[in-house]
Amino acid sequence: MHALVTAPSREGRACVNQRQFHFISFHSSSSSSGTTGKKRRSQPPAMADLQTPLVRPKRKKVLVDYLVQFRWILVIFVVLPASALIYFNIYLGDMWSAMKSEKKRQKEHDDNVQKVVKRLKQRNPKKDGLVCTARKPWIAVGMRNVDYKRVRHFEVDLSAFRNILEIDAERMVAKVEPLVNMGQISRATCPMNLSLAVVAELDDLTVGGLINGYGIEGSSHIYGLFSDTVVALEIVLADGRIVRATKDNEYSDLFYGVPWSQGTLGFLVSAEIKLIPIKEYMRLTYTPVKGPLKELAQAYADAVAPRDGDPAKVPDFVEGMVYNATEGVMMTGVYASKEEAKKKGNKINSVGWWFKPWFYQHAQTALKKGEFVEYIPTREYYHRHTRCLYWEGKLILPFGDQFWFRFLFGWLMPPKVSLLKATQGDAIRNYYHDNHVIQDMLVPLYKVGDALEFVHQEMEVYPLWLCPHRLFKLPVKTMIYPEPGFEHHQRQGDTSYAQMFTDVGVYYTPAFIFRGEQFDGVEAVKRLEQWLIENHSYQPQYAVTELNEKDFWRMFDASHYEHCRQKYGAVGTFMSVYYKSKKGRKSEKEVQEAEAAILEPAYADEA
Repeated sequence: MHALVTAPSREGRACVNQRQFHFISFHSSSSSSGTTGKKRRSQPPAMADLQTPLVRPKRKKVLVDYLVQFRWILVIFVVLPASALIYFNIYLGDMWSAMKSEKKRQKEHDDNVQKVVKRLKQRNPKKDGLVCTARKPWIAVGMRNVDYKRVRHFEVDLSAFRNILEIDAERMVAKVEPLVNMGQISRATCPMNLSLAVVAELDDLTVGGLINGYGIEGSSHIYGLFSDTVVALEIVLADGRIVRATKDNEYSDLFYGVPWSQGTLGFLVSAEIKLIPIKEYMRLTYTPVKGPLKELAQAYADAVAPRDGDPAKVPDFVEGMVYNATEGVMMTGVYASKEEAKKKGNKINSVGWWFKPWFYQHAQTALKKGEFVEYIPTREYYHRHTRCLYWEGKLILPFGDQFWFRFLFGWLMPPKVSLLKATQGDAIRNYYHDNHVIQDMLVPLYKVGDALEFVHQEMEVYPLWLCPHRLFKLPVKTMIYPEPGFEHHQRQGDTSYAQMFTDVGVYYTPAFIFRGEQFDGVEAVKRLEQWLIENHSYQPQYAVTELNEKDFWRMFDASHYEHCRQKYGAVGTFMSVYYKSKKGRKSEKEVQEAEAAILEPAYADEA
């Protein structure tokens, strides 16, 4: 999830205050975990303890509170119109690219790759700084500050790499450049009844970001993360060599090293990605669930992996939304033909129309009317969260979900995240870090209940998003990997070759802020990160991190990544992944140390 927000609305506060939320104090034992050399599992509280109220000190409002509260004015009159123009311009560019022959697109691609090689060879290692793309910091989709671009660095322009090079229906592979986004590729493939195996929900998410970082969708319980669906990578290395890496050629180590590396091993200039056959509609079942958080987690696990283990019952898509501490809706989808969808008695819901209710609110109606089934056009289902940016749209525009706004102005949604970032200063940016949460927790399926209780007690953020994904056993130990020996436990959802994980998406303003109470966002994220480390879980790097280098490499495994850094000459040329992820503006001394590779040795404590 990648989005940016504004102030809590009056309606949002009322909605939260109506919920019976409570909080207990939680004292993390993780502060000593770095010295013990062992991961210690946090013991979640009993559900009864979650009902113990704790009165927090009231928070005093300052000027930036009012700037954020009324930021919707800027969004309405500046950001939305500008976003619409940018989207239209991008659409025209995509159409122009599609009109070119594959041969011409490939020739332009080859020419652009040579420009990258030439630019890399112009770098003077003694004075030019470490290499990164020329993309402006505010353009990136994500909450991270991209502070590494605020000091000396050497830029390489990759802005031309935004074309679909080939859709090969025989090999079932799409060859695309890194700036191709999800909306662009689904627009090209869905009319052919083809799709990427994993289509991240937001239109603006790019192939390069999803491969170098992480990407997920409701089909990931079958196919894994976005990077798991890649067939081949074309990469420009530090010395200007152009290589094609696959899982079984001489560059297989690079193939497995690129995911989660944040572009620090080389420049990705194209990727070949797996396609799957699809049908025109998604048959979606909305199932309401009520009970304690652990029961919601179990209902979600049953949706992901039926207890009887029958593979025929595994749906094509799974998604869960937890609306408060006792209510959630689990959604399971199966591809359906046009003929089935249009049978008498079946309901078709085109959720992509601009005036339609926002998807998360539509799903929430199952809590009142009970389980129901409907058919959604497949491409509209893929991008169901785009228009309202999950539920962040409610904070960006407090009245954006009202029918009058949707009908008159819904076609302008969503605001472009890059423009939201470009129109904020440091004060507002820091305000979001302190008073708002955008984090994803990738946790083993059997620990989802513990994760939900942790988020409730530490952040009290709702709704929460649940999306399952397989974490495969690979020939090498990559930055993220399953729990050692998981296959011997035969837990729900696991197989001999993959452990089932879940993305717990935490995106919203904590209830403490709505109630006018104090909330320390930095300390809350620190405790979240320690919980992840202790529970063999992961934090995607698009989010703001408070990890120091030691803890970063306790969460992730460095061995294979460092092997690739050394073997392919990235050290001293490309930034390290921790350097890119680290919060805060880098000093010139840090730049010099990174150039000389004088960094704290990467390691992970023994479990």
